Amino acid sequence: MTITRLTALGREEPSLLALAGRLLAVAESGLPRMLLPGGEAFAFTMAGRRAPDGSWSLERRGTSTRYAAITALGVRFLPEDRQRAVLAGRTAEEFTGLLVESLPAVTNLGDAALIAWAAAETGHPKLSDALARVDALDEEHRPQYTVEAAWVLSALAAARGTVDVERRFSAARDRLLRARLGDSPLFPHATGPGLLPWYRAHVSCFADQTYPLQALARAHASGDGDPEALAAAEACAARICALQGDGGQWWWHYDARTGGVVEGYPVYSVHQHAMAPTALFDLADAGGTDFGAAIRKGLGWMTDVPELAARPERREPMILDELGVTWRKVHRGDPRKAVRAARGLGVRVSPKLRLTPLDRVYRPVSVDRECRPYEFGWMLYAWEGGRI
Repeated sequence: MTITRLTALGREEPSLLALAGRLLAVAESGLPRMLLPGGEAFAFTMAGRRAPDGSWSLERRGTSTRYAAITALGVRFLPEDRQRAVLAGRTAEEFTGLLVESLPAVTNLGDAALIAWAAAETGHPKLSDALARVDALDEEHRPQYTVEAAWVLSALAAARGTVDVERRFSAARDRLLRARLGDSPLFPHATGPGLLPWYRAHVSCFADQTYPLQALARAHASGDGDPEALAAAEACAARICALQGDGGQWWWHYDARTGGVVEGYPVYSVHQHAMAPTALFDLADAGGTDFGAAIRKGLGWMTDVPELAARPERREPMILDELGVTWRKVHRGDPRKAVRAARGLGVRVSPKLRLTPLDRVYRPVSVDRECRPYEFGWMLYAWEGGRI
């Protein structure tokens, strides 16, 4: 019998199964509202506004190619009729085709890599064209942002069984492994010097961890096995899970040199319900450690937010079923992200410096009332994808 990730969740913690089902229903109802008129592109974000009578309204703002590609990656796991319901009558493959056709105008490596990844996973016939665009944008020996380098590797791993990508695959795999600083298990924000100012070159974010560990796990699973890649993914996963907050929080900024936390906030909903699960699930599917307990703990944060519970007057739900959104994050509300800047510079000088008075001055009790389509794309990928 095929066991889905949701089935396994129900066996381990039945109460969370209902929460996951609720979140997936929110995703399917919310994504169509994020499509721009014509159904060929997704908004960058949905911004919530509360009226004096307490009612909410949403406004589409901007457009995002990468968010559209991530959405296609997740929606492809739905039955065809539900794919069409989400994508204005198109299947995930058909929608990916629109993105592939747009590639000549795409200049961002990450956007191109995500489109190629979606083309590989949906079986699009122009996969080779998508990979060629990635190759054209990925200048050899030039440092890249780690997230985008990870997406390149994931795309190549997904394409490996269809197209000959071995040379590019090996280079992308080696680039990620070489990016780590010293013996730290965590990944930096860029794969080499030159992209970041000196004073924040050591600071990396949660996405800089989940996407590389996912890519390396998928690289291991895509061929005859790659113990070095799997070990690197394992070490990164073990570290972020060891640092996970008592309330299930996945923290935001890390010191890539030491493997410690620089600044925990904001806590993002997408990390809790989607990005951590999809990366850790892919690691387990590749034969790595099962970090299911950490996944479940993080998911529970969505309805039990300790930051807001500590201030009853600020308490509000992170999931709004009727609007089809999950609010984006809980944050400090500090001007110009002062805490992150101070702590980043502080640990640059002294890795153990914490500047704890900042926690009392800027408490994490503010809610960012936005929701972005990629959040639901990764949620669908995490919970509807994969078979145990």
